Amino acid sequence: MNRTDHRLIPALLICAQAVVWPGAVLLRGAAPRSVDLLVVALVAGLVGTGLALRRARPVGVLVLVALVCALGAGPTPAGAVAVLGTAGVALALFTVATHRDTFTAVLCVVALAAWQSLHGLSLHGLSDRDGLDVVLTVLLYVAACGAGLLVRRRRRARRTAERVLKRAEAERHRLPAVERRRMERELHDVSAHHLTAVVVTAGAALGLRERRPELADEALEFAAETGREVTRALGAVRAPAPSREDVPSPEERLRELVVGFRRLDQRVDCEIDPLPDGAVADAAYGIVREALTNVARHAAGAHTTVLCRYGDTRTDVVVTSAAPPKGAVAHGAGLGSGRGQGFLRSRAREAGGTLSSGPTPEGGWEVRAVLPGRTAALVERSVTRGYRSAQVVAAVGLCLQPLLPTLVIRSESAAAASTGSQVSAGVLFALLAAAQGLALLRLRRAPRVALGVLCALAPLWPVAMAVGQYAGPVLLPPALSMIATCAALAVDASRARSEGRRWGYAIAAVAVHAVAVTAAVLDRGTSMPGWAVAGCAVAGASLAVGAALWGGALRGRRDQAARGDQEERLAAWTGEAVRDAWAERRRIAAGLETTVLSRTADMVTEAEAGRLDGTADRAREALAAMRALLDTVRQGEAGPELRPQPTLQALDLLAHQCRATGRDVEIRLTDRVPERLPTTVDLTAYHVAETVLSAGGEEPAMLELDLERGAGGDTLTLAATGVPRAARPVVRERLAARVAALGGALATEPPGPVRLRLPLAPDGQATPAVAVEDDAEGER
Repeated sequence: MNRTDHRLIPALLICAQAVVWPGAVLLRGAAPRSVDLLVVALVAGLVGTGLALRRARPVGVLVLVALVCALGAGPTPAGAVAVLGTAGVALALFTVATHRDTFTAVLCVVALAAWQSLHGLSLHGLSDRDGLDVVLTVLLYVAACGAGLLVRRRRRARRTAERVLKRAEAERHRLPAVERRRMERELHDVSAHHLTAVVVTAGAALGLRERRPELADEALEFAAETGREVTRALGAVRAPAPSREDVPSPEERLRELVVGFRRLDQRVDCEIDPLPDGAVADAAYGIVREALTNVARHAAGAHTTVLCRYGDTRTDVVVTSAAPPKGAVAHGAGLGSGRGQGFLRSRAREAGGTLSSGPTPEGGWEVRAVLPGRTAALVERSVTRGYRSAQVVAAVGLCLQPLLPTLVIRSESAAAASTGSQVSAGVLFALLAAAQGLALLRLRRAPRVALGVLCALAPLWPVAMAVGQYAGPVLLPPALSMIATCAALAVDASRARSEGRRWGYAIAAVAVHAVAVTAAVLDRGTSMPGWAVAGCAVAGASLAVGAALWGGALRGRRDQAARGDQEERLAAWTGEAVRDAWAERRRIAAGLETTVLSRTADMVTEAEAGRLDGTADRAREALAAMRALLDTVRQGEAGPELRPQPTLQALDLLAHQCRATGRDVEIRLTDRVPERLPTTVDLTAYHVAETVLSAGGEEPAMLELDLERGAGGDTLTLAATGVPRAARPVVRERLAARVAALGGALATEPPGPVRLRLPLAPDGQATPAVAVEDDAEGER
């Protein structure tokens, strides 16, 4: 279908050209010359073939069409290639703007306009014409280029929106499975690292009980301390908190990990570069921890080196262990679940890297991972300066080509023309059109200035007509000014600006253009009375401005509805994904409560009682319970009754889902925020954060939660920055409804932060009505 439409337009242009010429000539009873027919047929064939290939080589097709039409216009009658020379070139220019970058499109417009103007100058001289046809042609090319750039921008925005929705939908189905794998992997790492260390230490102490009895006390103390650490670690696995202040850097975490293994009599040397927080740092930490744990299990006492190099293009993580010493006993052999290598590869793969492992020639073992570096992110294609220079040189050469016959052949006529005192109306029209173009270019950043300039330029068109003694259609120059002004009003109306300001500009535009039309018509002379001319001018200007405002407002409502639909879909998918992932987390956490944690508590009790044998047995039972839990993690799915409402502990899932759509979201909890909050406050705070982030936007957002202590009680505060859309009335109403039951306070300052205060009242306590502080002025 697309290919048919793509080739249909050149055929329609050829048919239109045949109707204009020679169709109009044949209707008048005249017969065109066969030579002219042959030339036009050749031009039509070349132009049609080129336009059919315009999407593959848009710039080359533009040059071909322009040159062929210029060559065909010389020996043929007027109008013989008019349609192909205007509409064909405009279509090729539109294709350049839609398929190439902005610099190339603008350069093509400037070069083409200059070339065509100089080509007309070489054929007809400066004083033979008033130049309005050249101005109209240039405006047509500018309009075609602008339309192409607008289409390209809309296509890019649509593709971006589709990509965001596609990623969000994929993440909606993937996030629960990712959370399940994360918990499974973390449970494996915690059990392998901590509980295996207890088994290894206790086994070594039991084996050396007769020769070194002091090791028993050290093993018991280590088991008690490690058991409490397991309890804390499993609590973090069940509900990892968002980023808090004073969190150790990835480099410090890796060094602390190495120090912990050195306490187990493991000889570990390390060389670690500073790493930024993120997926690469998390993957590196998990890989090093798993590799060192495997060394402690299977090669106790072997010399090990840890290398972490962070570079521009890649990050190398290498853990190499030598052969185990002779006579060393592997107390942790057989305690693994067999999933370690799979977890290593999954960590590297999820971070965008690869991992390999295997024996070394010296009899040891090596784990090598290659992860992304500083410049691993994809970037847009950049154009070199040499290529841009070549484009400019080619454009300048094309523009200067018509000057050669002008300087050599028409030097006398040009000199004679230069002695005249009459200023061509085409020159004045070109200057006014260029001023309008500059104003339109500033419309997006400075709409008030652009609209003011356009209204100020409107009365100058009748002046240019009088000064240049323009003899063409009287309404054509004011119509050019009206088109530019209506385009600006339509764009401004599509952005949902203030109604009062919009209608003020509309009234001003109607007034100045009605005056311009009336002055132009009366200056030319007419039999109509002046009041009738003024009335018709006001009616025509009002109709044009009203149509522009209506079309712009309609387009703005459609865009706003499309954005609202996208935001609603993103919010719905985000909420569903977080709730499903939260259900998976709660389901696995329930299994932890009744298995691993209880046996770990028994291990701590045995260690504190001084029973080394019982401590080792309880540690093995905890490992076995963990293995059984890991085996049943994938069994069953959380039903509707197992989907509790998320609390602040699920903010990490919410941030993960938002980042999956390409938006940078950071959530910070200060150390003052307690881990346990009243249920109503916990639920409300989460839903407030979800509502703020679901408001949409592409700006990087940050949510910071803190606790303020006062004489009237503690208050949980939430400050959201980078969320300007959260200040809209609809979002503010949702936020106010969320905090109403708690007597909280809401303050919005567009485009500034959103601040909320939630008092930590006990569950069930009555609270006063919500206080909404509106610090904003003007429209939301």
